[in-house]
Amino acid sequence: MKKKIVVLLIGLILSSGLLVYAASRKSIADLENNPAKYTNKTVKIQGVVRNADGVNIPILGVRGGCYKIDDGTGSIWVCGEKGVPTKGAEISVKGVLQSGATINGKNYGLVIVEKDRKFTKR
Repeated sequence: MKKKIVVLLIGLILSSGLLVYAASRKSIADLENNPAKYTNKTVKIQGVVRNADGVNIPILGVRGGCYKIDDGTGSIWVCGEKGVPTKGAEISVKGVLQSGATINGKNYGLVIVEKDRKFTKR
């Protein structure tokens, strides 16, 4: 009996953790349709890298740039100090949503300033 209760409690804890994680991820369409709600707040998105505009020269220690992610509902630029991922990479990004970002003279409009990224498929 105790074993069943322990298994049930573990399942309940894991399920609630998954719900919290899923609820925290936003669609790009939601961010674009409600920018005032998410501006200057940390958001999580997941999608495919469609475009990259940056510099990555490890030997010189120069890194950084912006890349565009598409999640099927829309696309958004992500900018950061890490090197840009390659086109086609499936990626999950956590960062702060900013509006009207201009970086190195190029206006990216609505962007996510990257805090963390994880490749979702290798």
